[in-house]
Amino acid sequence: MNSFFPLRRRRLVQAGALALGLASTLGSTQAFAQQPWPAKPISLIVPFPSGGTTDVLARALADRLSQSLAQPVVVESKPGAGATLGADYVAKAKPDGYTLLMGAVHHTIATSVYKKLPYDFQKDLAPITVVAMVPNVLVVNAANTPARNVAELVALAKSAKDKLAYGSNGNGTAQHLIGTQFQASTGAELLHVPYKGSGPLTTDLLGGQVAMSFDTITPVLQHIKSGKLRALAVTTAKRSSVLPEVPTLEEAGLKGFDIGTWFGVLAPAATPKEVVARLNAEMVKIIRSPEFVERMQAIGAEPLGGSSQEMARRIREETAKFEKLVKEGKVAVE
Repeated sequence: MNSFFPLRRRRLVQAGALALGLASTLGSTQAFAQQPWPAKPISLIVPFPSGGTTDVLARALADRLSQSLAQPVVVESKPGAGATLGADYVAKAKPDGYTLLMGAVHHTIATSVYKKLPYDFQKDLAPITVVAMVPNVLVVNAANTPARNVAELVALAKSAKDKLAYGSNGNGTAQHLIGTQFQASTGAELLHVPYKGSGPLTTDLLGGQVAMSFDTITPVLQHIKSGKLRALAVTTAKRSSVLPEVPTLEEAGLKGFDIGTWFGVLAPAATPKEVVARLNAEMVKIIRSPEFVERMQAIGAEPLGGSSQEMARRIREETAKFEKLVKEGKVAVE
């Protein structure tokens, strides 16, 4: 009996210590899990190469967001497949608010263009806010393409021995769809050359590898001003404030054109609502600040902002709109 009780006491003490240790560990784990968001750097995925409009807007937003959240917001490029690779990466990322997508109008087009996507843009991603709208502009290489207006370009395309080549940011992007609609409206046959983004496209456009493009204003603006590229028309319903002398395609005689490129931020669908709400509040504050507005206007972008619900409605409406245009233009990508 004398030897039993000390042994029993020792075991009780050991069990108590183990329980206290376990409680301490659980407490630490719970405390870690309940850390206020954000507690570490955030990745903002750009589904195009660096240098294009998506990248420029993402970096402008990330710079200010890093300050407001007191955590680094790191822009990462994951280009390919008409921006769908980057979207798929974010759709499958952990929904903890640390992986975001700088999405664009291209994603609402890709839904109809690609016969099979590994994600559902409306179900697998949660809209946060639209950042900006950027008009697309029809530009030609000034040295190699003599056309000075849309009518001359159409005549040149119809008379050319070989098809004039136009570049886009990839199959299923806005530039691709605008090119398809342009051909249907004019009867001119063009050769579509898809790129992974505006950076490589602009390089080849300046080099004369492609004759023209329907890219967003941002990556080509400096080249228009330098005279290396010639702007013939914008593809939106109204003229651009940074290119007020350039007519719309409607003014140039082509009816039914009103396609611009919007850019916005999304998160994986199951991201906590409070995190989405915090991101929306911080981003809208940045987007509507005088400094950000001035920065956007300098690159031909119209800052927007707005609620997550407004972005979701835009995505629904434009997905339906582009589904109709894709069917009419018989655009499809395997």
